[in-house]
Amino acid sequence: MSEQQTVWVNLGERSYDIEIGSGNLAQTGPFVAGLRRLTHAIVVTDVNVEDPHAAAVADSLAAAGAEVDVMVVDSGEGAKSIDMAGELWQRLLEAGADRKSIVCAVGGGVVGDLAGFVAATFARGIPFVQVPTTLLAQVDSSVGGKVGVNLPGAKNMVGSFWQPLGVLIDTETLSTLPEREYRAGLGEVVKYGVILDAPFFDYLEKNVDAINARQPEVLRHVIARCCRLKADVVERDERETTGLRAVLNYGHTFCHAIEAVAGYGEYLHGEAVAIGMICASRLAESLERVDSDFTARQAGLLQQLGLSTATPDLDRDLLLAAMGRDKKVEHGKLRFVLPSQMGHVELVGDVPPELARAAFA
Repeated sequence: MSEQQTVWVNLGERSYDIEIGSGNLAQTGPFVAGLRRLTHAIVVTDVNVEDPHAAAVADSLAAAGAEVDVMVVDSGEGAKSIDMAGELWQRLLEAGADRKSIVCAVGGGVVGDLAGFVAATFARGIPFVQVPTTLLAQVDSSVGGKVGVNLPGAKNMVGSFWQPLGVLIDTETLSTLPEREYRAGLGEVVKYGVILDAPFFDYLEKNVDAINARQPEVLRHVIARCCRLKADVVERDERETTGLRAVLNYGHTFCHAIEAVAGYGEYLHGEAVAIGMICASRLAESLERVDSDFTARQAGLLQQLGLSTATPDLDRDLLLAAMGRDKKVEHGKLRFVLPSQMGHVELVGDVPPELARAAFA
């Protein structure tokens, strides 16, 4: 097991550590036992992650003295549904879960969001731990306490803020990640540079080859930096009341519209994020906030990391209607997170719909 890095998320009584290492999945039991008395653990995972990662976590929890139940869901965005949440609530009931039980989400963003939502709502809230095994979940969705499920026409529309007891990240899980899933996670990585950290964007440009080769020490640095940047935002706006946390949604208004109109699962979230960021940057260009070189620089890095930036051939009216259901809409007016320079974005309101439509160009 190699050197560990810890990122502290400071939220008062809801504070927690993000432990980032390589080969530390087998330490999940001691990690969880160090957070809370461990008697009953429910491992929620999907069919792709059950073996070997969830099995290793379950073994480690059992060795630490817990009674362990493993609950496996389908893979993919379709599992993030009210129906699947209902099924898990029932299975928790049958397993005798109560507020002393701990839910361990082992998998990607879908598993983390779904398991976290089930934990937040069962018995009015039971503790949970995130063990993210995809790059996208490690750098983004496992941190910050946003949990939820999709409605058929609106992504993440039903949910809650429910902070984990802790997050355990093992970069070795990325070695088993299919190429497409790994690439998708890089979309969110690039986002952090654009919105919050220009030197980090430079670092990504200089280390493209190492990132593409999944070099462990580079990945550990990338993941830790993304987690720190997200934690900084979450600490200042945990429940999205000030608007600050909205910066994390750069590209996401376009992204969520593409996902919804194309049909959930057609695009991986990070793939849609990459396209959405370029759309948002083009919109910023049309509002004269940035120039075309700024957009081209993002597109160049995304393409070097194997991500497409081409807008899919989808009905623009349907895309615009889907954006109208975005959670950032206020009184029917579209609002977007838009850049003004590398490392800085702002929430911009009252954007004319025709400019938003043109940004899909």
